[in-house]
Amino acid sequence: MPYQTLKLPRIYISAAHKSSGKTTLSIGLCAALNQRSLKAQAFKKGPDYIDPLWLTQASGRPCHNLDFNTMSSDEIVRDFARYGQDADINIIEGNLGLYDGVALDGSDSNAAVATLTKSPVILVINSQGVTRGVAPLLIGYQQFDPDVNIAGVIYNLSVGGRHEDKLRAVTEEYTDIPVLGVVKRNPLLAVDERHLGLKPSNEGKGAADKIAQIASIVSDSIDIDRILEISQSALSISIESRVPMPLKTDLGGEVKLPSKSLLKNKIRLGICEDSAFGFYYAGDKLALEKAGAELISFSAIDDEKLPDDLDALFIGGGFPETHMKELADNKSMRKSINDAIELGLPTYAECGGLMYLSQSLHWNGQSAPMVGIIPTATQMHDKPQGRGYVKLEETEAMPWSKTKDLDAEEKQIINAHEFHYSSVSDIAAMQSKGSFAYKVHRGFGITGKHDGWVYKNLLANYSHMRDTESFRWASRFITFVKDINNGFDTKY
Repeated sequence: MPYQTLKLPRIYISAAHKSSGKTTLSIGLCAALNQRSLKAQAFKKGPDYIDPLWLTQASGRPCHNLDFNTMSSDEIVRDFARYGQDADINIIEGNLGLYDGVALDGSDSNAAVATLTKSPVILVINSQGVTRGVAPLLIGYQQFDPDVNIAGVIYNLSVGGRHEDKLRAVTEEYTDIPVLGVVKRNPLLAVDERHLGLKPSNEGKGAADKIAQIASIVSDSIDIDRILEISQSALSISIESRVPMPLKTDLGGEVKLPSKSLLKNKIRLGICEDSAFGFYYAGDKLALEKAGAELISFSAIDDEKLPDDLDALFIGGGFPETHMKELADNKSMRKSINDAIELGLPTYAECGGLMYLSQSLHWNGQSAPMVGIIPTATQMHDKPQGRGYVKLEETEAMPWSKTKDLDAEEKQIINAHEFHYSSVSDIAAMQSKGSFAYKVHRGFGITGKHDGWVYKNLLANYSHMRDTESFRWASRFITFVKDINNGFDTKY
C-alpha cells in the first residue's frame, strides 16, 4: 500500500505527574493561538470528555482523543493526521505523567504516544517548593527514554521573580532544555474542579470569560513564538495511503445543512446536549453522521419535549446529580422520554444517561424523580463505584446488529472505560424487567458482572463506548435503528 509523508507542526504537552497545570496551560495556549488567527488543533491522550470540552472551546475546533485502549497504533497516527493536517499547530495534551500508563513497559504511556507521533515534548513542571531539584528531574526524564524528544520546559506555579530567576539559572546550568516560560501562581488561573476533574465548560456561562482570562496570562508568561518554532521542527510522519480531509463539521463554525429532500433518508437522532449531559466524543458524533444519522440536539433541562419525528435517541454522560432539581422540574420532558421508550423508540444511554432514565437520583441527602424507565434508584457515593478501563463481552441479549466475520466460537472483547460515583439500588428489579447486553471481564459496570441493561429498544450502560476500528458501535446502532424503523410507519 502506498505511503504518504506529512509535515504536521506539533507539540506534546506533558508533565512529571498529574495536577501540574498542563490542562490549564493547554487551554490558554490554544486560545492564545486562536486569538492570533492560527488554527490550533487539540488532541487529548486517553479517555476523557471534560478536558476536550475546554480545549474545543478554546481552539474553536473539536478536540479528538488518542487512546491505546481503544485504538491501534496505526489508527492513532491516521486520526492524528486526518484531523491535524490542515492546522497551523497540533497540540496533544497528555494525561497523568509523561511516563505513566497502565502497562508496566510504558507501551500505553504518554511517552509512547509522543514517540509514535514523533512529537516534541514540552514538560510542564509544578515548581512549588523546588529550585535546584528541577535539574535531576529533567536530566532523569531525558535519560529515561532517549527516543523521547524533550524540547522545552514550562515552570508552573512559581512564587515570584527570585524563584523564576533560580529556575531559569538551574535549568541553563545543568541541562540543555530551553525554558519556554514561567507561569506565576495566580488564582485567576484556577478552574473549578469536581470528582471527575475540571468542571465541564458546558456548565454555566462563564467558560468563555475564563478561557480569555487564562489565555491572557499564558500569553504574557510563555514564549509562544518559540513554541511555534519547536512545532515546526517536528519530523515528518508517514501513513498508509491518503488520509481524507475532515468534514467541514470537523473544523467548527456554522455548517449549512442540506435541504430536507436530501435528508429524507437520514436517521433523525435526538442527542441530549446541555449543562447536564455533554460527554460525547467528537469522533463518535462524526461516525454517527457517517452511518446515516442527522444529529438533532435538544436539552433535557430547557425543552418541554423531545424533538418531533425522531427515529432514535442518544443520552450520553454528564453530571445529572448537579442538575437534579432542573431535570426533575421538567416533568413534560421526563414524560416525553418515558413514553417514547415505552413505545419502542431505539435509545442508547451511557452513565449519566442511565442515571437520568432511572426511577430517582439520590445525592447529598437529597433525592429527585427521574424519567422512570429503569426500575431502580441510583445513589451517588463519596468514592468511585467503577473507574478505569473495562473489558466487555456481548451476550445474546445484545439488541444491536452482531459483529460480522467472527468465527462461531470467537468472542469479541470490547474495550471501553467507566468512571461513575453512582450505583443502582435494585438489581433484582432490573433483572426481572430486562436483561444485560454485556458480561464484564474487567471493571464493574452495573452489577459487577454485567453491564448494558436492555429493555424493549433501549440499551443503557455505565461503560462509555468509543467508535474505533475495533468496535464500530455507531454504525451498529444506526443499523439497528433502521431495522426497527422498517417495521413501523410512523416516527416518534
